[in-house]
Amino acid sequence: MRFAGKTVVITGAASGIGRATAIKFAGEGALVYAADIDEKGLSETAAASNGQVTCVRCDVTSTEDIKALMDRAAAETGGIDTVFNNAGAGGDRAPIDEIEPEGWDRTMDLLLRSVAFGIRYAVPHMKGRKGASIVNTSSVAAIGPGYSPNAYAVAKAGVLHLTKTSAADLARHQIRVNAVQPGFINTNIFTRAIGLPEEVEAQAKAVIAGISAQAQPVARGGQGDDIAEAVMFLASEAAGFVNGTSLIVDGGLTIGPRHSWDESTPGLFQQLEAMANAAPAQG
Repeated sequence: MRFAGKTVVITGAASGIGRATAIKFAGEGALVYAADIDEKGLSETAAASNGQVTCVRCDVTSTEDIKALMDRAAAETGGIDTVFNNAGAGGDRAPIDEIEPEGWDRTMDLLLRSVAFGIRYAVPHMKGRKGASIVNTSSVAAIGPGYSPNAYAVAKAGVLHLTKTSAADLARHQIRVNAVQPGFINTNIFTRAIGLPEEVEAQAKAVIAGISAQAQPVARGGQGDDIAEAVMFLASEAAGFVNGTSLIVDGGLTIGPRHSWDESTPGLFQQLEAMANAAPAQG
């Protein structure tokens, strides 16, 4: 019961990582405020937690909604101890030479601006709270290209830098700020990003699960619980000396190209050696 009596606000809590984290925090005694625009999903989160979370409809692209969420959680419990800025989606998928301004701005509003104002409107209610902590969801896409569409990657890189600058800003209030960088996690973000109809979503998720089990050295797909455990560590007293940094939780996806961990995939030097061995001997 690491979080008994603590107030925890989680955005994007209707499914996936947010839902898993809300359930785990509630299971350790936290007073959880689960926020999302998906009210049906929120009700399912509440049911999965045996009704131990308070559900709040919140559109994180609206600063008014974010402020109302933070104000309500603080008014009803006396303050806020932890905020997990997690809400997000795949964003605009167009490449940089085709994306329109509206798609770019919409992606930044959802994935980066929402985190900034999640921090902005939570902090007044976190000052003076022992162990106050903010955790933001970034992504392995922040490391470099190839993991996501362009706009998503840029926004998630922004979240990483915002995490660092916010940690510096909020040090005077003794509020820690860190981030998690999920890898290939089996949630509905992939199916929703490409707009699959509900009737084929389950089939698509099965395909994704099969692919993700082979995408990194840890031979299984990542789960929401994997990220939830990392978030809870960063929010806990055990991470009291961890600040302004990020925790990559990706099963080793980013440790290097596939040949660095998969013996069946030859790297450049292995290919050159094979060519040398196959070449006729020089007389």
